[in-house]
Amino acid sequence: MIGNMDVKIMGEDKKIASGLTYFDLVGDYQDRFKYPILLAKVGNTYKELSDFVSNGEDINFVDLKNSTANKVYVNALILVLEYAITTLFGHTNKIEVKYSIDKGIYITTNFDLTRKKLEVIKNKMKDIVYQDLSITKHNVNKKEAIEYFRLMKDQSKVDLYNYNTNTMVTLYKLGSIYDYFFSLMPTRTGVLKDFDLYFLDSNGFVLLFPTVYIDGIKPYEHHPKLFEVFDEYGKWANIMKIDNVPDLNKVVSSGRADDIIRIEETLQSNRLLNIARTIVSKKNDVKIILIAGPSSSGKTTSCRKLSMYLRSFGLEPREISMDDYFVDREFTPRDENGEPDFECLEAIDVKHFDKDVKDLLNGKGVKLPTFNFITGKQEPGTDETYLGKNEVLIIEGIHALNDRILTSIERKNKFKIYLSPLTILTIDMHNRISTTDNRLLRRIVRDNRTRGYKVEDTIRSWQKVRLGEEKHIFPNQDAADVVYNTALIYEIGVLKTYVEPLLYSVPSDSPQYETARRLLNMLKTFLPIPSDAIPDESLLREFIGGSCFN
Repeated sequence: MIGNMDVKIMGEDKKIASGLTYFDLVGDYQDRFKYPILLAKVGNTYKELSDFVSNGEDINFVDLKNSTANKVYVNALILVLEYAITTLFGHTNKIEVKYSIDKGIYITTNFDLTRKKLEVIKNKMKDIVYQDLSITKHNVNKKEAIEYFRLMKDQSKVDLYNYNTNTMVTLYKLGSIYDYFFSLMPTRTGVLKDFDLYFLDSNGFVLLFPTVYIDGIKPYEHHPKLFEVFDEYGKWANIMKIDNVPDLNKVVSSGRADDIIRIEETLQSNRLLNIARTIVSKKNDVKIILIAGPSSSGKTTSCRKLSMYLRSFGLEPREISMDDYFVDREFTPRDENGEPDFECLEAIDVKHFDKDVKDLLNGKGVKLPTFNFITGKQEPGTDETYLGKNEVLIIEGIHALNDRILTSIERKNKFKIYLSPLTILTIDMHNRISTTDNRLLRRIVRDNRTRGYKVEDTIRSWQKVRLGEEKHIFPNQDAADVVYNTALIYEIGVLKTYVEPLLYSVPSDSPQYETARRLLNMLKTFLPIPSDAIPDESLLREFIGGSCFN
């Protein structure tokens, strides 16, 4: 039959009948994907499969290996989890979605949990998936939504909507429950077959799922230092009564934002000061401080402040950059796409680096090289450098925690620090703010301010940055002696004022438009916070400007 619409599907010109949804088309293309198709990508815009196809569209389908679709998959699993618990135990039994840990999401409960009970919940989720129930979108009056969530005793969403100026809101319904998510949704539960639940304690578990970077379900690996820092910071936020964005908005609207800024800046500095004290207590052994963390973690400010604190205790830090030990560009390894891979360990002349550091520790003079990024060649140093009696080396770099460097130096001589903005602030009980998004906002602001980069440039390069982190940084985080959290609970309210105009500049026909729109939707939940009260030594100044360490 000749259809009355011309479209392109997965690069092929097609004629189809009018009145079809994207869901009606996926059957012919599912065999091209490893996982179930979740969304349609029309041009640069993502559509739910329940939406209707329009004439002339260029349609591509995506599964959970697409970063946008992966967020859809995870949020749909959370909705299924909610429905399973409500069906089994009633709506007074709640979950709270906290933060990413390993390759999953840490979730707490307001009821006592056992391994057996978690297994019952998992089986119920599997049953909901097997039933292939529909997930439907509903646009409802904001007042009705507030009344529903008040009835469901979800105060976080009630408070969230009080700061929402829209008269209508979008909810998703599964079975008897409604919820709100900062993403699209699949049309049915049957596509959510890959997941697992890992028991941690009587009030917490981890939801595991396939990621963009890893196929299948990776067995959960506990990261005690990371978990401890998340827990410590979460307890402090609870004391401050700022568990979510509406709580922060209450502080801002009551004129107390400056107080929170001063309190947290003091606490963050004290945490770094305590790390310095720990290093000084081991000064007879520790000769090298190794620092690593993902992009936009605030490594520059943290290193400068740590050096300042160490000097106050009588130590004299000396920084060495691993970047000066890049191999000549012609010898840089290539990635799977044939592009130079500057982030792999083999891009570093490890043998030369190790020898220089060892010679310095043994009291020898070393002519430290510099890497000429214009010529792409390592240039030998001219003057000899010696390590003084009270001097300690600080080495910051993507591979600083990798056990494959400095192998000839005893472990007791090395102190390793992993730093990252471990974000614990959530939007509401079921919508978290990822550490990755926090870092991306920081990077957009800094790239635009210091390098003149467009938002699109930063977002475009972000996926490659993330891939490098997954390969070279995260696998080594457990090697750290200490984890330093560089997140500031108030910071996204400040970043909002800088980053919103930049995100609005991304045109709708840009491949980066969907990411910009998603970040804007998240930022709309925050009240803006002025930066006036932020001290010039604040880590946030590294991104918004005005740092005394520049």
